[in-house]
Amino acid sequence: MAFDYKKEYKDYYAPKNKPSIITVPVMNYIAVRGKGDPNAGEGEYKKAIELLYAVAYTIKMSKKGCRQIEGYFDYVVPPLEGFWQQEGTEEMDYSRKQDLEWISVIRLPDFVTEEDFAWAVAEAERKKKIDASKAEFLRCEEGLCVQCMHIGSYDDEPETVALMHQFMEKEGYSLDITDKRLHHEIYLSDPRKTVPEKLKTVIRHPIKKV
Repeated sequence: MAFDYKKEYKDYYAPKNKPSIITVPVMNYIAVRGKGDPNAGEGEYKKAIELLYAVAYTIKMSKKGCRQIEGYFDYVVPPLEGFWQQEGTEEMDYSRKQDLEWISVIRLPDFVTEEDFAWAVAEAERKKKIDASKAEFLRCEEGLCVQCMHIGSYDDEPETVALMHQFMEKEGYSLDITDKRLHHEIYLSDPRKTVPEKLKTVIRHPIKKV
């Protein structure tokens, strides 16, 4: 049976819909950076997602090709995630989506080295006839965070964020969003197949002890 990160690491991918404190270790990602409204039909975001999955599935299917990655095991491609920010504010202003800066990511299995990654990018370019130059190998250690499962529309996320911030302050923490520690979302539902009120999204914010 294929290894499923969502099932094996429930602390990171299946928190309750009540805020909690967590320490997130170093993880490696396929990453694509961009700017603008993620809802724009043919915008940067849509192209970034297509590129992420092209590289992700090139790595997953490498077992059937000429490159045998050392330590490879069969796995389910982890969910799409995103790090988000807006210049001049710690809080997300959902009315200014055109001003969003984002890093869209998909987690990489630990067996994938930077050399394996470079091969996958080149292979995706060759097979898919695409420009994969924006794909990068990103190593990230989020550290101490508050997180919560948000159920509902993306536009309703501020309600969940408010609960998270109330909880962290009660527990003796403060928000620590910087240019290196960002608002983080993990998308557990496919918005093409799920009605907005049932979408499941993990929301995670970096914090520090007061």
